[in-house]
Amino acid sequence: MSKWLQSGRRRDVCFLLVADGPLRGQQLKSRLEAHYDDRLEPKSFYGSLSALVDAGFVEKRTQGIHDVYALTDAGERRMRDHVAWVRECVDAEDPTR
Repeated sequence: MSKWLQSGRRRDVCFLLVADGPLRGQQLKSRLEAHYDDRLEPKSFYGSLSALVDAGFVEKRTQGIHDVYALTDAGERRMRDHVAWVRECVDAEDPTR
């Protein structure tokens, strides 16, 4: 697995972008905080986003005064590969499948 998916937060950001499409940074942060039921430090959260952008899995655009993030084709392929791997692991546990 590539290093970018070793972070649960990075994976979760990508899952949100797959599910919801492009989102502003604050929208992503708020949705993760609601899911985690915990506050995320902005520096850490935006560091995760920057790492995904630097790796080429998420693109950052400016719309008005907001930065908007979207999954790239490469990011979507990696997410779909990861989901397939998770399904294989889950199915392997259940011998009736």
